[in-house]
Amino acid sequence: MSPEDRKYTQEHEWIKVEDVATKTAVAGITDFAQDQLGDIVYFELPKVGENVTHLVKMGEVESVKAVSDLFSPITGEVSEINEKLLDHPELVNQDPFGEGWLIKVTMNDVAEAEGLMSAQDYDAYTAGL
Repeated sequence: MSPEDRKYTQEHEWIKVEDVATKTAVAGITDFAQDQLGDIVYFELPKVGENVTHLVKMGEVESVKAVSDLFSPITGEVSEINEKLLDHPELVNQDPFGEGWLIKVTMNDVAEAEGLMSAQDYDAYTAGL
């Protein structure tokens, strides 16, 4: 089951709004995504200060199976990346909704996140895959 406190994309990314007032959010890939990828060995993430755009490629994840694009669940400016993933990409396999987060973003529009899938909708979506 996906955590209820975030929103999800069909590309298997999640976003959690941490502070509406400062428009701060954290993003990552879902448990479904890390399970499908298998053992993750490398991430290419956007740089701090770069702008990311809703559902546009923001980086790549490499696993023992494949290289896959990462898509931003939100539009905004990257305020932080999870530096731990550069040396320990397997954190996403172990804890995709916690220690394995990818980026923090200052969102252009908080309402954009509301257009994404709820946890219930995302779980129903992935059950059909």
